[in-house]
Amino acid sequence: MIGKIIRTAFMSVLALIVILPLIMTLVGSLMGADELYMHIAPVLSGGSGQATMLVYPRIPALTQYVKLLFDNPVFLSMFWNSISMVSLILAGQVIVGTLCAWGFAHYRFRFSQALFMGYIALMMMPFQVTLAPTYLTLDRLNLIDTPYAIILPGIFTTFSVFLLRQFFRAVPHSLIEAARIDGASEPTVFARVGVPLAVPGIASMLTLSFLDNWNLIEQPMTFLRTESLHPLSLYLMRIGNSNADVAMAASVLTLIPALMLFFFCESYLVEGIQLTGIKE
Repeated sequence: MIGKIIRTAFMSVLALIVILPLIMTLVGSLMGADELYMHIAPVLSGGSGQATMLVYPRIPALTQYVKLLFDNPVFLSMFWNSISMVSLILAGQVIVGTLCAWGFAHYRFRFSQALFMGYIALMMMPFQVTLAPTYLTLDRLNLIDTPYAIILPGIFTTFSVFLLRQFFRAVPHSLIEAARIDGASEPTVFARVGVPLAVPGIASMLTLSFLDNWNLIEQPMTFLRTESLHPLSLYLMRIGNSNADVAMAASVLTLIPALMLFFFCESYLVEGIQLTGIKE
């Protein structure tokens, strides 16, 4: 019992440390500009002293949310840019990633292992390594400064193929053979057997991929020159220190879609982790 209490207390402290910045951001977004500046002035001005804890607002205010949603069309424009780009990327990953992962998991062809090792090698390369060839390719295709410069590389990412292959390999081979014996064609086996059993894996891939693409910084900065095409992840970079209250509100609104998706897919993530250990 003592050990259980100690573990619970330790995990509670760790959880509080992790969630504390989120709580401070939410509280700061409900403060007026003057009150918020009183708490974080040493950080913004670079002067002496320390910032104080944002515990609760003395006078809750929603003026910064009104500025973002009603007085500033730039925020909503970038928000819909992010929604459209991320939605197309996720839809493409479901189509391309599932087909490629199914092929790597259940078909053996010449150089299949070497090709998959190439996928893993590409996945381990940071964006800075592939920046030059990606830029040259997009430039030759006349896609620079268009949303497709972000969408197409995101669709053909290697991460979705790698992750889904692990889930498709957990599909029992005897079940696939039984479907083939019953007269099911290969597309039918994929659509009726493989995809339904890999739903937790697909949901896990969509969740992780959404979080990754929702927070893109380097790609839009490199491939998009027109500010009207920028996603929401670049909005906070355009807010100065004098608008800290607006920056807090923008951070909260930016977090909402990611938090909603995470809570919605949490059960799928847990189920996906459990299914990776199932043996035929």
